[in-house]
Amino acid sequence: MHLSLTHVHASLGGTRVIRDVSLAARDSAFIGLIGPNGAGKTTLVRAVAALIPHDGLIELDGQAVAAMEPRARARAIAYLAQGAGSHWPLEVSRLVALGRLPHLAPFRQPAPADEAAIARAMHLADVENFRGRDVLTLSGGERARVLLARALAVEAPLLLVDEPVASLDPYHQLGIMEVLRAYANEGRTVIAVLHDLSLAARYCDRLVLLDKGIVKADGRPDEVLTPANLEEVYRIRAIVGGEGERFVLPVARTD
Repeated sequence: MHLSLTHVHASLGGTRVIRDVSLAARDSAFIGLIGPNGAGKTTLVRAVAALIPHDGLIELDGQAVAAMEPRARARAIAYLAQGAGSHWPLEVSRLVALGRLPHLAPFRQPAPADEAAIARAMHLADVENFRGRDVLTLSGGERARVLLARALAVEAPLLLVDEPVASLDPYHQLGIMEVLRAYANEGRTVIAVLHDLSLAARYCDRLVLLDKGIVKADGRPDEVLTPANLEEVYRIRAIVGGEGERFVLPVARTD
């Protein structure tokens, strides 16, 4: 799978949010999309998912994403929105099974391969114990993991996740980052919007730093999370350290 963004611009409400972004990602990659609030991270992943209009070209394996047949696009790209929820009283495994809809012909029941994908996704997201429960009875963090399982069940070559650990306790934050890392290691591409810079540094093999809709840095975590970049973009001084167990510890604001 080859994702390519060429001179992409996107606007919301008449305001230009993404400005001339060009990126490429191929096969196994876990890319963290980082930057301060309002940098354009969510807008960019929504443009990649063909959920909002954009200028420029976004291609998947040489085909414009916006021109793909909707079911084919839904099989190729799984998207988990920030703060995604469920407003219907669905049993958990039935909600996860919705991730298989792009693979099913109309009125067809899930095949054994679909059931296996659902089971794998529930295991990866650590939600097997919720089987049989109404999703509305779960806590916010538990529900977030179920919705991630739904996205994983698609088994798409490109997975886009927006703030996947925002509502989780530290134990499950680490678990979800391990799941995303493992998903990428299977030969897929994961692009995750992240605010926790230590998690981004530890688990991602590439970081893209956005500021005011522009790519300010793109590379390995140690290349992107430099004191100079953190001061310029985030307006903080931070301690950056670790070999393998990387971390970013903000210590002061600079403004």
